[in-house]
Amino acid sequence: MLILKEEDYKKICGHAEAGLPNEACGLLGGYEEEGNRIVTDVYLLRNVDESREHFSMDPAEQFAVIKDIRSKGRQLLGNFHSHPETPSRPSGEDIRLAFDPKMNYLILSLMGEAPVLNSFHIEKGEVEKEEVRIV
Repeated sequence: MLILKEEDYKKICGHAEAGLPNEACGLLGGYEEEGNRIVTDVYLLRNVDESREHFSMDPAEQFAVIKDIRSKGRQLLGNFHSHPETPSRPSGEDIRLAFDPKMNYLILSLMGEAPVLNSFHIEKGEVEKEEVRIV
């Protein structure tokens, strides 16, 4: 299970809404405890592709995030991106680009009246939905 603070959920939603009509993206730092992955830091990154159908993170921003996570004694837990016009599930491109099975891949859909956030474990093309608890 991935545990995310309410304020961090709102931070992700705000970043996604501010990025419209394009996809927004970011990284999640935190730690594991008793089988749960606890998010302590949400990093909002720029979608350098400026596209409504896909995203790429700036390598310099990613490096700075990894450096910050390590300086706090935490680990990279996963990433997130938004789907402005499609459901909260991985696209074919999302699955193809999911290289690290230890990561949580979060997708925030903005297509409905309220945002929908889901987390996925993706390994060798297989997708499994994971529980997200917002506290």
